[in-house]
Amino acid sequence: MDRLPIGAGVGFKPEHFAAILDGPPNLAFIEVHAENYMGDGGRPHAQLAALCERFALSIHGVGLSIGGEDPLDRDHLTRLAKLIERYKPQRFSEHLAWSSHGGEYFNDLLPLPYTPQTLARVVKHVSQVQEKLGRQMLLENPSTYIRFEESTIDEVDFLGAIVAATGCGLLLDINNVFVSAQNHGTDPRSYLANFPFDAVGEIHLGGHDADTDETGDVLLIDAHGCPVADPVWALFDEVIAQHGPMPSLIEWDNDVPAWPILLNEISRVTYILDQSTSASRVA
Repeated sequence: MDRLPIGAGVGFKPEHFAAILDGPPNLAFIEVHAENYMGDGGRPHAQLAALCERFALSIHGVGLSIGGEDPLDRDHLTRLAKLIERYKPQRFSEHLAWSSHGGEYFNDLLPLPYTPQTLARVVKHVSQVQEKLGRQMLLENPSTYIRFEESTIDEVDFLGAIVAATGCGLLLDINNVFVSAQNHGTDPRSYLANFPFDAVGEIHLGGHDADTDETGDVLLIDAHGCPVADPVWALFDEVIAQHGPMPSLIEWDNDVPAWPILLNEISRVTYILDQSTSASRVA
């Protein structure tokens, strides 16, 4: 199947449509949230169709509730399959999370306990999605703020087991790695050292916010509303230096800035990818 081109991508926002069409030379692909394009027509589809003539496309879902206890929403999955067939994107991805229960939808991506029972449920759901879409999907590692006492499987091992059982790929969100590690007092580099990079089809980079709880402890929130933080850039640089350049996306979904600010973030991704390519040629 098709793959995203190696290079920098950006989450598309309609206010940037004209600027993107002006042709930033270092933009390799765009990404959209599936749920924003499940209608039949209108400006969203007109803009997306125009962009797809110029750029590769990644579609990122937020509503399948892959980890939920309920069966997958058949209507939602049917609409998703229709969207995938319409645009034939190079990649489709979703989250290792749940967002619905008992017919109620929650506007959040909620964490899972990592147990054999949860693993079996996620494997079943991922397999159902891939069968319906007729293609491999990528599953994104979460940002987490709590841990479950009943968890018996390490997150990296949990992701690896899903890959082994379903043949799905992974979307590595490096900001999520950093946020979770800071919140739980663990080492993000140890997490990345054990990550199954052979399965990675796309990387995400985004900003996070810091909050303080009632005890004075700092909690990082995966907010996608500010520039990528320096420690996350450092992790990205190390990942690319070790594993080589990959399709890498800037996510900025809230407090969306003017296009030149996003372009600066895209340029930094391109620079790091190019440095890795140059180093490989010298070696």
